[in-house]
Amino acid sequence: MSDLTLSAGERGVIRLFSLGMRPEEAKFLREPGAADQVLGVSGLDPQQIDVFPVSDLEDLGLYGYLSEGCGVSEDQLDRARLESVDGWVLVLRSAALGGRAATLNPDPRLRLIGLYTEEATNWSGGTIETESARPYSAAPSPVSSEQPRRTGSAVLALIILLVIGGALWLIL
Repeated sequence: MSDLTLSAGERGVIRLFSLGMRPEEAKFLREPGAADQVLGVSGLDPQQIDVFPVSDLEDLGLYGYLSEGCGVSEDQLDRARLESVDGWVLVLRSAALGGRAATLNPDPRLRLIGLYTEEATNWSGGTIETESARPYSAAPSPVSSEQPRRTGSAVLALIILLVIGGALWLIL
């Protein structure tokens, strides 16, 4: 199935699997390396894999989890299909492979529910037309003289000498 092939450099793709296994087995998939075994590929980043019971989502549901939590556009989601899913699910983000290509060979107890893409940020922008955005438009900085200003330290030294002299005059 072409949905199970992850190309090199794939970004922003989420694969949602239904887990047809006992809750104890599904909980075990949270352990490092366990998801690698059931997906048939090694070296997955456990931070990019979520395994949870749908009941944990309460009122949000899978539809809300994907649209609000993962940034999947609503036109990709089938609310009725997602609401019919119960039990445990596994969410695999394409970032789990760190940009390398792989083919998943999932355990027969895993059923692919859907393949979703996260909305990408549009980083393009128009030209900024304000005066402050033009090159060399900042106010010129004042030219500093080559000689350092030592007035402040000289005044401080004089005050310290006066305090020490006054203390010595009172003592003697």
